[in-house]
Order: sequence, then C-alpha cells, then structure tokens
Amino acid sequence: MQDTVRILYIGDIFGRPGRNIVKERLPELVSEYAPDLILANGENAAAGFGITPQLVDELLGLGIAVLTTGNHIWDKKEIFPYLAEHADGPLLRPANYPPQVPGRGLYVGKTRAGLQYAVINLQGRVFMPSIDCPFRTIDALLESIPESVKIRFVDMHAEATSEKLAMGWYLDGRVTAMVGTHTHVPTADEVVLPGGTAYITDLGMAGPFESVIGIEKDIAIRKFLSQIPERFEVAKGDVRLCAVLVEANAQTGRAVSIQRVVRK
Repeated sequence: MQDTVRILYIGDIFGRPGRNIVKERLPELVSEYAPDLILANGENAAAGFGITPQLVDELLGLGIAVLTTGNHIWDKKEIFPYLAEHADGPLLRPANYPPQVPGRGLYVGKTRAGLQYAVINLQGRVFMPSIDCPFRTIDALLESIPESVKIRFVDMHAEATSEKLAMGWYLDGRVTAMVGTHTHVPTADEVVLPGGTAYITDLGMAGPFESVIGIEKDIAIRKFLSQIPERFEVAKGDVRLCAVLVEANAQTGRAVSIQRVVRK
C-alpha cells in the first residue's frame, strides 16, 4: 500500500509564455520530484485572460490531471458550453458561483497508482465579485466527498491575503492542502499548519515576471498614470514557472511537507 503521495501544484499559467515554460520544464520537474499528481491553475492560459477548450486539452496533454481556475474563467465565451458538457471533467470553475452557472468546483479522481483524491476550487469575495460564501460552500463540499478520499486539495483564488489565511486556518486538519492563487506573486509563507494542512498564500504564476502580474509593464504603468482603459498585452521577459510540492501521508491525508519550486 502506498505510504506517501507527492502533489505538484503549478501557479496561474499566464498566456503563451506560461504555457511554453510549463511544456519545457515540467518533464524535468517530473524527473526530479516524481509527483504522483500534477495540478495547475489555468484561468489565464489564453493570452492572459481565460482559457479555451483547445488549451484545456493541450495542458491536460502535458500530464496535468486537474485544472483549477478563477474569475477569468468566463473571459472566453467558448468555455461556457465546454463547462456545461464536461461538468464532471477535470476543468474546474470556482464552486461558490451560483448553482445555475455551468461547470463544477469539485473533481474526484484517482492517481495512476489508484489513489483517490479530490480537488476543490473556491473564489474569494474581498475586492472581487460578490458571489456565494466560500466558507459555507467548502463545508458542504467536504461533506459530499466520501470518507475514503483522504487526499483533498483546495485552490482558493482570492485577492486578499487575509481571506486566504482565514480559509487556511478554517480548513486546517480537514484538507491536505490549501493553496492560494490569483495575485501571480509567489509568497514565502509555505507551512504545514498544526492540524496537518499544507498552506501557502499564493503560488505565483507560470509566466513573465518582467511585467506587472504578467502584463507588459509600460502598458500597466500608463494605465495607473492615466486611469484610462488600456488594451493589455502579455509580457515576454523573465519567464518563470512557480509551483509548490506537497508531500502527504496517503492513509491519513495529512501533509508532511510543502516546498516552493521555481524554474526559469
């Protein structure tokens, strides 16, 4: 019986530069860390805003098992019918959107070795759209997952660090890991909380860091100076892949360690 499980979670994949570095660096990460499960946030994969069905297939084809998303999941309209038709598939949207919205925020699957796992996608409400409560939503989802599924991962896509921290403490001891996404800036606070939940406020992104969170810096600066709408473009310089590697006890689901991973 498998004693431990290793999960590699890649931060927001931003545009073509992000997709390319994942394609280039993921094989060496697999060779180095031998993850049992690879997860990623893909909501910015299509030119920095949204994701298309073709890009879903491309990223899953690289060995990523589940793609989480966030508020930008709705930016490409062709994803609406895809989410409706593949509601049980490995592309998630935040679970706390209203129930009539296409797609789901929970995926239950098995690793190649047959170990069951669950991935839950949430979205925060501080400085973001006022959708359903992520705290009450996660309570209901955790109750719906079979007790036999011990490995449980949560992507909390949120703006405010306070909201992510609150969710981390709220879930401590109830999930294997809670990782934050959305701000595209990796944080240095990775920790295994007392109850056995691995936590980090933000994974960072797989994308260009010579930028303003992935956008060409001159365009972003001009927008701040003028307050006039600009057409954002994906930057190209200093491309990095940011992720975390979580190791957990396969029988209890409790995290043993979490470490940041960065590749250029």
